[in-house]
Amino acid sequence: MNLLGSLFTSSIGRKFLMAFTGLVLFGFVTGHLIGNLQIFLPPEKINHYGHFLESLGSALWLIRAFLLVCTVVHVWAAISLTLENRAARPDRYGVDKTNRATLASRVMAQTGIVVLAFIIYHLLHFTIRAQHPEWSQHTYQLHDGTMVRDVFKMVVQGFSSVPVSVFYIIAVGLLSYHLSHGISSMFQTFGLKNESWSRGLDGFAKAYSWAYFLLNALIPIAVLSGYVHL
Repeated sequence: MNLLGSLFTSSIGRKFLMAFTGLVLFGFVTGHLIGNLQIFLPPEKINHYGHFLESLGSALWLIRAFLLVCTVVHVWAAISLTLENRAARPDRYGVDKTNRATLASRVMAQTGIVVLAFIIYHLLHFTIRAQHPEWSQHTYQLHDGTMVRDVFKMVVQGFSSVPVSVFYIIAVGLLSYHLSHGISSMFQTFGLKNESWSRGLDGFAKAYSWAYFLLNALIPIAVLSGYVHL
């Protein structure tokens, strides 16, 4: 119990929590992007993918709940550590030393809060369909005759709204910015970052973040431009 408690009360424990939940979320956003990119394939593909996920039943909601808890813990740990660091140096050492850290590292907590808000909105929009209950009635017939939810139509109609697409692009931009520092920081917390390959790891983090942003942004842009349409 003391070990579990120390994860939430000690600085080292909270850093580990932030790194572990960050690793889980990194895996999720990567898989989520790969799934979403099927929008560029025939509708059969992404609708079959959506049907597979829904066929998981209650297990899918358990996974979603676990991911949401990881996100909340990740943001809480970031805010907690940020406040703790500020309290430990109230005089700022008499010198502004923020130039020693990248801007991405200094706004990790703030971007994390925005990303959390985006995830909640994204769930309400596409998963719970709070704004578009009629999407629950849209069906698609797979090649084997199975009637499934028309995810392709839902995504196209969702991103046909300019405000929604703009908000989505801004949010994934902030998430990508968050990842540009978070990936390197995660490896450092696990003790897997050293001087010999630190530069390579930082380069990978930046390359991944740019690729993640561009590929995600491409989806609403393709819908708004008419490249992907019903």
